Amino acid sequence: MNSYIHLPRLYLTPSPQQPAGAGAQFFLDPAQARYLGTVLRKKSGDSLRVFNAEAGEWRAVISTLNKDKGSFVLEEQMHPPHTQPERTLVFALLKRDATDLVIRMGTELGVTHFQPVITERTNTHRANTDRLNSIAREAAEQCERLDLPLVAEPCPLTSLLASWPSDKNLFAAIERTEDRAPGASLQLTAARAGDGLLIGPEGGLSDAECQMLLGRTFVTPVSLGKLVLRADTAVVSGLTLMSTLLRSAQDQSL
Repeated sequence: MNSYIHLPRLYLTPSPQQPAGAGAQFFLDPAQARYLGTVLRKKSGDSLRVFNAEAGEWRAVISTLNKDKGSFVLEEQMHPPHTQPERTLVFALLKRDATDLVIRMGTELGVTHFQPVITERTNTHRANTDRLNSIAREAAEQCERLDLPLVAEPCPLTSLLASWPSDKNLFAAIERTEDRAPGASLQLTAARAGDGLLIGPEGGLSDAECQMLLGRTFVTPVSLGKLVLRADTAVVSGLTLMSTLLRSAQDQSL
């Protein structure tokens, strides 16, 4: 097992024409082939790990590898597929490096859907979602989860609220929540699979946005403590609380 965990780990793109199973052959995409051959100096006959949500995780052996082309054969299933509790992170777009960090940390903390939103104080209104999805894929390969999260195209906060399913909670981390929602329960204590967490931009949500959120029945204001956190720190704090609750609920259902 110790030698197994040190093998390179790559995402296996599902193929309807080729179901996963011992002896099944799959082709590497060009980036994966270059990474194995050029960066890791792997060759035919070397082992690797491959995974996806449908197949689980497999030990595989490289059968061919040449520049940006290659293939491998599945040999042994190491982990069966399992269901990841759905959780959505709604976050105001940040500067490039901070947004990248949010995607990496969110992937490690179990986010299944990332929804960037544009607020009054958002730093930027554009995002390269192809690049962000690649970052999420790399993070999934490194943290050993089986599924890939999806990074959606940015949308205005108002549009997000208009389309949010009313049967799912949206926990909104609002600065100075005690002043804006006096008497409200501000603890993130009832998270369920499918719920979401909203983190605002650097500088916080505007008063008008806070009132708009508090006027929605599916929005639950939550406090992440008395200190004012950076947006990326708030993401980690909120998702850690949410993950703990979802894991506890899942354990109780077994």
